[in-house]
Amino acid sequence: MSTDIRVKICGLRSPADVQVAAEAGAVYGGFVFFPKSPRHLTAEAATPLALEAPPGLCKVALVVDADNDLLDHILGRVPIDMLQLHGHESPARVADVRERYGLPVMKALGVAGPDDLPQIDLYSQVADQLLIDAKPPKDAALPGGNGLSFDWQLLARRKYWQRPWMLAGGLTPENVAEACRMTGARQVDVSSGVESAPGVKDAGKIRAFVAAARGVTGARGAPPKLV
Repeated sequence: MSTDIRVKICGLRSPADVQVAAEAGAVYGGFVFFPKSPRHLTAEAATPLALEAPPGLCKVALVVDADNDLLDHILGRVPIDMLQLHGHESPARVADVRERYGLPVMKALGVAGPDDLPQIDLYSQVADQLLIDAKPPKDAALPGGNGLSFDWQLLARRKYWQRPWMLAGGLTPENVAEACRMTGARQVDVSSGVESAPGVKDAGKIRAFVAAARGVTGARGAPPKLV
């Protein structure tokens, strides 16, 4: 059995969420700063969650096309370890955020078909990590967390990119092991797949998801290093 698969539980909104994610073995905990999301937190609400997070949990701030004023506001209050840019940020903007704040940056990229894959190589030149997610429908209000997956075969025969990457989109405790085996992913992200209702995390599902991911055998390559 391999325990090298790293798990990110995104959309944490309470002390209990954070504690369960950490105790279950998640390596990353995500806080969403996007008002349209049912998982949205203000900087003021996220501060005590981040301060009380157990040591070893990488605290990730998810933002969508955030300007510097918003990032200044969040990072001036919340002890964050990594920024996740989940909007339409250009490679230049990713590089600018990374340089300005001195934090590792994860760029989320939506995939629906083969034409979406070249952007991964492009952003791997400027981001510290990549999150490969299902591309949202054109009329979707949210850029992620929609519970949608994409054709994992698109990634099955890909060479490794220059940066560590994370698989997201429609993952659940029931399918995460298959997703890792098909894609070779060594990191996975989940939000709606471990909820009992939008924005409401389910402790049992979190534990089941982490256990299923960490029980994967035969995944390709070495586990990524945390940045």
